[in-house]
Amino acid sequence: MAEPAERVELDIRDDRASGNLLAYENRKAAGVVAYFVMDGEPAALVAVHTVVEPGHEGRGIAGALVREFCAAARQAVPVVPLCPYAAKWAARHPDQAPEVPADLVEQAKTQLKAHPELY
Repeated sequence: MAEPAERVELDIRDDRASGNLLAYENRKAAGVVAYFVMDGEPAALVAVHTVVEPGHEGRGIAGALVREFCAAARQAVPVVPLCPYAAKWAARHPDQAPEVPADLVEQAKTQLKAHPELY
């Protein structure tokens, strides 16, 4: 049986201006969820990438970042996980990541396609 992933203490910070939810471990960058704020109503948060820095993999950092990102949905801000990792995480954790209406997902995809710089 595999040993459980090492638990890490993270400092997670939202840099809304740059569209990054950042994880720090011992004051060093450990991972990020890159996102954008979707135009229109509702102004959803759209995750496009989840990246864990080399040397930090396999320790639950990506999951902690996506969990924090999805927590915004509990604050009445829709969250659209276009990032493949975030989408899989949300599917495995429906109690923490409410299902996103299909039309909102399509809106997010359309905006991302029109603005590739967001990707």
